[in-house]
This record gives sequence, C-alpha cells and structure tokens, in this order.
Amino acid sequence: MSDWIKACSVDEVGEGQLFSFDHKDKRILLANLKGKFFATDLICTHAEADLSTGFLTDEGVRCPLHLSVFNLENGKPQNPPADEPLKTYTVKIQQNEIYVEI
Repeated sequence: MSDWIKACSVDEVGEGQLFSFDHKDKRILLANLKGKFFATDLICTHAEADLSTGFLTDEGVRCPLHLSVFNLENGKPQNPPADEPLKTYTVKIQQNEIYVEI
C-alpha cells in the first residue's frame, strides 16, 4: 500500500533546481527538469553522497562525489562508478503542491 506525501509547493523547486525532504525513514530528492518534476532516493547508490548537492543536467542528476549521472525517469546510472539504480517515485501536482507516492 502506498501513500501520497506532500513534499512542497511548486514554487519551492524552480526549473533546474533540486530539493530534498525526509518522510519517516525515506530521504527523497525532487528535481525540476525543464518544468517536469521527478522524485528519486536522495542518497547515491555508490557512495552515500547527498544528490541534492549534485548537478542537474539534461541526462539526469549528477552525484557531487564521483560524478555518476542517474536517469530521473528510471533511476538507472548512466556511467560508472555507480552501478545500482536509484529508487524512483511517482509525482503528481495538485493545487500548486507537489505530492510523491511513497
């Protein structure tokens, strides 16, 4: 069973920005790539780095530590050293608020 968790308002995550939040034991990253919102796990699968301090590119989110890029749609790493995908989450927007399905 899943729950929809309110993450923040749309205005808090401008285009090209990353935003992180915690919900219970989950640490979630929100990304606004060209006006589309994506949600993944916050922590890099390779070296425990906080992806909210990384870089958002057309290819995905780049880890600040070893520069692996993760695809935002499916969580798959696009280059080494990361080889495990991030968990991804469904995002919806209602009344200017961003919700993530946990």
